[in-house]
Amino acid sequence: MDILVCVKQVPDTTEIKINYETNTLIREGVPSIVNPFDAYALEVAVRLKEKHGGTVTVLSMGPDQAKAALKECLSVGADKAYLLSDRAFGGSDTLATSYILASAIHSLGKFDLIMCGKQAIDGDTAQVGPEIAEHLDIPQVTYALDADVTEDGKVIVKKETETGYEMVETQIPALLTVVKTEFEPRMASVKAKIAANRKPIDVITSQDITIDLSRAGLKGSPTKVKKTYTPPMKGDSVVIKEETAKESVDKLISILDEKSII
Repeated sequence: MDILVCVKQVPDTTEIKINYETNTLIREGVPSIVNPFDAYALEVAVRLKEKHGGTVTVLSMGPDQAKAALKECLSVGADKAYLLSDRAFGGSDTLATSYILASAIHSLGKFDLIMCGKQAIDGDTAQVGPEIAEHLDIPQVTYALDADVTEDGKVIVKKETETGYEMVETQIPALLTVVKTEFEPRMASVKAKIAANRKPIDVITSQDITIDLSRAGLKGSPTKVKKTYTPPMKGDSVVIKEETAKESVDKLISILDEKSII
């Protein structure tokens, strides 16, 4: 069982700061982490490897500093790591990013499963994973809580729903997008971190894969970010804090009724 996990290095959202003059994120001095949903996807992949054998490969697209995220993945069970890094990829939206990732995956070989986090916490689009599946023309199952494979070449996915979960079965190869699972991603030991730092990370550029550069970067991105800003603060809020919860609820209902909201 050979599994590839797409991961992204993102700013730690607990440390996010905004430049109020330019309305852009201040990334300098802000620590970066492995996207949490990608960490859950990696944990599912490593568990499958431990149960059925095989390899887990991690792939990321970004600047050289993203190697730190890949090293972290290697320390918790991944076997190989690749970084997609090229100026031609800069400014890619989700469509262009998914095309570049799919092109790299195709060049790396055949994988039984491809896993992605449900979404990246810096963009929250949840589009890249499903788009990769479309580019590769393979089935996809989103909102995966867990997965297992059968002897006859199928993957059974525990898929999260609004009311609970359902079990979905599909042929492999397939792509899964993973949500927060019922088990936490494992922590790396000091020994594993040292071993991961010694492992090489191959850098893949546009020269190393078959790719149409008109579909990458800004040229290949049909969507553009026009503006980023923080929502204005509303100052006319009311805090309701009565002696008991029931009295607070009654007070809230009374206020809403007076304003004809209910």
